[in-house]
Amino acid sequence: MAMSNHERVGKALGNLKPWREVVSPHRDVASGRYQQAEFAADLWQVHLGEGTDEYRDPGEFFPRTYLTESLKRLLVGAVQRLSGEGGDPVVQLQTNFGGGKTHSMLALYHLLSGVSPSELVGIDDILAESGVQKLPAAKRVILVGNRISPGNPVTKPDGTKIHTLWGELAWQLGGKKAFARIKADDEKATSPGDVLRELLNEFGPCLILIDEWVAYARQLHDQSDLPAGSFETQFTFAQLLTESAKLAKSCLLVISLPASDTSGSPHTQADDSEVGGQRGREALDRLRNVIGRVESSWRPASAEEGFEIVRRRLFEPMVDPEQFKARDVVARSFFDLYRTQHQEFPVECRDADYEKRLKAAYPIHPEVFDRLYTDWSTLVKFQRTRGVLRLMAAVIHSLWEKGDRNPLILPCNIPIDEPRVQFELTRYLSDNWVPVIEKDVDGPNSLPLRLDGEVPNLGQFSACRRAARAIYLGSAPTMTAAHRGIEDRQVRLGCVMPGESLSVFGDALRRMAGAATYLYQDGPRYWFSTQPTVTKLADDRAEQLKRDADKVVQELDKRLRADLRATGDFSRVHPLPQSGQDVPDELDARLVVLGVAHPYSKEADCPAMVLSKAMLESRGNSPRIYRNTLAFLAVDRTRLQELDEAARRHLAWDSILTERETLDLSPHQVRQAEAQKTAADSAVTARLPEAYQWLLVPEQTTPQSPVEWQAIRLSGQESLAVRASKKLKSDELLVTSFAASRLRMELDRVPLWRENHVSIKQLAGDFAKYLYLPRLGDSSVLLGAIKDGLGLLTWEQDSFAFAESFDEDAKRYRGLRAGQRVDIVDADSPGLLVKPDVARSQLEAEAPPPSPPGIIPVVRNGDAPSPPSLLAIEEDQPQRQQPPRRFHGTVQLDPTRLTRDAGQLAEEVVQHLTSLVGADVEVTMEISARILDGVPDNVVRIVTENCRTLKFKSQGFEEE
Repeated sequence: MAMSNHERVGKALGNLKPWREVVSPHRDVASGRYQQAEFAADLWQVHLGEGTDEYRDPGEFFPRTYLTESLKRLLVGAVQRLSGEGGDPVVQLQTNFGGGKTHSMLALYHLLSGVSPSELVGIDDILAESGVQKLPAAKRVILVGNRISPGNPVTKPDGTKIHTLWGELAWQLGGKKAFARIKADDEKATSPGDVLRELLNEFGPCLILIDEWVAYARQLHDQSDLPAGSFETQFTFAQLLTESAKLAKSCLLVISLPASDTSGSPHTQADDSEVGGQRGREALDRLRNVIGRVESSWRPASAEEGFEIVRRRLFEPMVDPEQFKARDVVARSFFDLYRTQHQEFPVECRDADYEKRLKAAYPIHPEVFDRLYTDWSTLVKFQRTRGVLRLMAAVIHSLWEKGDRNPLILPCNIPIDEPRVQFELTRYLSDNWVPVIEKDVDGPNSLPLRLDGEVPNLGQFSACRRAARAIYLGSAPTMTAAHRGIEDRQVRLGCVMPGESLSVFGDALRRMAGAATYLYQDGPRYWFSTQPTVTKLADDRAEQLKRDADKVVQELDKRLRADLRATGDFSRVHPLPQSGQDVPDELDARLVVLGVAHPYSKEADCPAMVLSKAMLESRGNSPRIYRNTLAFLAVDRTRLQELDEAARRHLAWDSILTERETLDLSPHQVRQAEAQKTAADSAVTARLPEAYQWLLVPEQTTPQSPVEWQAIRLSGQESLAVRASKKLKSDELLVTSFAASRLRMELDRVPLWRENHVSIKQLAGDFAKYLYLPRLGDSSVLLGAIKDGLGLLTWEQDSFAFAESFDEDAKRYRGLRAGQRVDIVDADSPGLLVKPDVARSQLEAEAPPPSPPGIIPVVRNGDAPSPPSLLAIEEDQPQRQQPPRRFHGTVQLDPTRLTRDAGQLAEEVVQHLTSLVGADVEVTMEISARILDGVPDNVVRIVTENCRTLKFKSQGFEEE
């Protein structure tokens, strides 16, 4: 994934200046012309007048050297000692590898070189604190054990031949003249005795710097067969030298030793790689015992002092007030983020001191130093100061070259994919870390880069890549520790910048934990390891399932069938039919869901279209009759790959949990597998509707036009059938509510009339057969439209009439009715829809002659009165010029069937009257009851109360 300016910077960071606009790296760092060896101070090379200016020239050395508290005390003590104002005569510098021992010796070497204090930056404070007015100029003796051979005598330019370490010391102290005093002891490799003290006084004040003494001593034998003497003689000389330095008037002896694992300090753990095996360890112990009587309070730089050491060495100094202002704005913004969201970051970030740390470490985030000084410095090969300088020089050069625009350099900004940076981060680790980085941390083919590319919300911030870098920096050196890795709070501390969403990085962590091969998670802790996680096993099993497609198909089939229990507005759903034989030929609308073996693509002959067309045309060996009842749902060919992958991962995790005992999974791995199975299950559930997104619907515009297929894309996360029916309804491709007027329109348009009528059964079949008609949900939709149409007062214009049957002989319709609702049970019920004009003609032709004036229609009464529609009218009303304006009628009802008869009366008579415009209809019920044995008191009470409640106009009981 291509990224602008190396890393994407959030819009909310617009008010924070990029670090590159505030400070600049030193020219050699920015250009990349520095050599990594430049960060390794070489005392012997400086003594010879060689090496780079930053170490050789005092004027270059001190501006780039931060005077830590321990270094200040060392320099003050040296000035006092050589000025005769006190101070320790012997100082032992002892730290782990790269702890700044040689750099401290160089500071002494330059300070006492006789250079004017005005030429040395920061030395005024040293003079003031030491209480002297002038820096003493001392004879400087430099003994570097790995540059002097104990078995090969050295001939100096003046012809002096030197065999031993004390011979070298004497010659550097006073040349040929001083050497002559101990020449015999040098040739015989015996300790020079008190002559050494005399030389120190005679040629003082003097500064003796001894580095790498263990490297020299471990080469000596127990026998005196080497020019430099025996192993034992070396320690005799060591004791003599320390005692002589103490007795001399103005001599300072400074000795650096590797850390010893016998001291008990966690910062002084030696290793054979520095000490030199068993012989070196014995030499170290002997030297410490001799020199250790004069312990020094000297200690390595703290992490906070390391900030300034690195900043001075790698960056140009800040001098403009605007630089400090921009730095403070950045520090305040980050601190406000940590304070307001304190629950999301480590506890110490909310303290006010953390803002000071942000300023002190600028433009590098303190978390970078914390990880390097706390975690990486525990590695045996990692040099505490030199290693940080080497790494950060490579990081800064890469970021500067790529135009990094971030306000600070966080752990997430360290370009681990850069070869020089990656080398610095792997040279202290085992070789098998490189493939871990390439696969799961950083690089063109890494998982984080791929995830950022697939998920736009993550890619906007490069969230996965940044989180992976932060985890690697904090976890790689602690892989074998009891508490491996770093917590998610520390990950966020190493990733998130002001204005960015913390949830995005939480999502990135979850996605990586679910897909990475070497990323482990245990609760809130994350770490990378060189051993594949159980995720790798799941990946392998998921890959194997590609060759066992039946298991995946069965899993997807099971999930599809479960999803399709919700049918939406379809009467039925046919899941995964193999052929048309599996889809019955019925009147109701149904959804056919094709299996994953028949995906849809834009190609005309894609498997989904081929199968859908075949099912539409036939059912097995017979042609399909009711073709306007089917719609087809198919899976997208491209999204099917994602669905298949999710299903395979779910099956893989499920199989791992099933075999947890056989695989001997740890509790952590079981928890991880359970979490990943749940995540994979959710992924399948989410991807199922995303994959099944194509609704294939056949259509015809006219009876003569060819069948056309619409491919409609679905969206949403509802059940498949529910989504499909909603989409069809919104596009009017599935009708669940049909208007009578539209039914009349379809009857006339096609036309669907068979001469002057059409049977209801045949009409239901027409709508199920012909693709040019609306696709009805089921026959009840048609029956509803028919019932509504028969009840319309405007039936002649908008609907139709109803007849029970047609008499071919008499050429008339039996039971012809119009303008009134008819109860039709189902589509198989006998009955005809009749054209309105034909129905009107028959009704007028069969109307009875008008009755003579004055004759009132007689209503038949009986125990079981006929329905109002069947009430026989003896004679019709005489025709009048004006239509009648009043109606009255009386009917006797069966009290045992009152509900049925009253309802029929209301439907067949009252409803027609109330539907007329301006009608004022009054219905009165009269009750008369005679009880021969009399009415009990309780019945009198109940009836009287109920009549009062029902607002009877009059009511009462009589004795006779």
